[in-house]
Amino acid sequence: MNIMLLSEVTVRWIEWAPHLPLLSGDRQEPKAVLFYDYIACQASTFALHTRTTNNDLEGEGGHANRLGFTDVVVDIRNQLLAIGGVSKEDGYECVIVQGAGTHGIEAVLGSAIPRGGKLLILANGAYGVRQSQICEYLGIDYKLIDFTDRKPVEVSALEKALAEDSAITHVGMIQHETTAGILNDVESIGKFLEKYPKVELIVDAMSSMGAYDMRMKEWNVSYAISSANKCIEGVPGFCFALCKRSSLLASEGNARSFCLDLYAQWKGLETTGQFRFTPPTHVILAFNEALKEWTAEGGLQGRYNRYKENYDIISTGMEEMGFEYYIDAEHRGVIITTFMQPAHMPGWDFNKFYKFLGDRGLVIYPGKLSSGLSFRLGTIGRIAPEDCRELLGAIKDALEAMEIPTPIPPPAN
Repeated sequence: MNIMLLSEVTVRWIEWAPHLPLLSGDRQEPKAVLFYDYIACQASTFALHTRTTNNDLEGEGGHANRLGFTDVVVDIRNQLLAIGGVSKEDGYECVIVQGAGTHGIEAVLGSAIPRGGKLLILANGAYGVRQSQICEYLGIDYKLIDFTDRKPVEVSALEKALAEDSAITHVGMIQHETTAGILNDVESIGKFLEKYPKVELIVDAMSSMGAYDMRMKEWNVSYAISSANKCIEGVPGFCFALCKRSSLLASEGNARSFCLDLYAQWKGLETTGQFRFTPPTHVILAFNEALKEWTAEGGLQGRYNRYKENYDIISTGMEEMGFEYYIDAEHRGVIITTFMQPAHMPGWDFNKFYKFLGDRGLVIYPGKLSSGLSFRLGTIGRIAPEDCRELLGAIKDALEAMEIPTPIPPPAN
């Protein structure tokens, strides 16, 4: 049984092979495992686990390095730099950090910004606001510009802020803000900052890297952070920061956390090849397989093309049924799309709508907007065009069950 990966919460049933060493070394009877993650988990990455035995992981003497695990880590770090458009030879480093994507954001903010530094946050959704929350916890001085969750960030506001506040040392932004599905222009922000060589750009590329371009050197990006379980379609368990080496070296001694010390994490990987703490072995090996699949699909362009096809199918179908978008077309990405609930229709009930789709194995996600009733449909992860068509058919059936005509009449002015 498969539950479509069509929301910010991915739900998929995975047939667990008897010899998978996911929870223990004991052989298990086959059973279904319900796995939760962001939009981009795929069952095929678990195929790695069926080829990964306890002996593979432990090697002789029970040490992960005996099987060449550290070589896998080195290879992954180099491949991730390439996805960011750079290399070690260009003066960049990849630091893998155990944990969720937000661990990576906190590691960078807490390490890159020195005491006395100040972060300017260009926010247009929950994940920009989250950077301010991290700053509050860590005692980092910051200023937040709120563009609302309906508009992209703008260079003009950045220019004004820098002209008014010479204390700003870093700028933080989101490449793809999943709150409403806005794609922000990293290139224009980074190139403008070339006028301010002492101000560094930190980019949260969590839900975009692997499907959208990230050209760190060309766009003047000092740090770009992403996660294993998004567009590269690994499983959750680690995040990574691509860093300009000179910036990373300058961060030594800045960290406000022992575990999330980005410089110390990098130093450990460079000098010993090992993680400072328990390595996420299964996740790393699964991600290695995910990278192979990403490459086989055509890399950045191939992955984007499939997501774009999914997006086009869903967008066209939703438009035909009369659903309204929250974000204007020129600002939308192909990762996740926000639609307004037709709350003006007497028969509309979101809970019934949600349950109707869920009963068919299709999980959607309520909106996270600051105002207005909405819901979001994700178009990344291990889903295909036929899955999107299935979702559209179920949505149409749900509307019929609630006696809502299609196309849905627009709300009265």
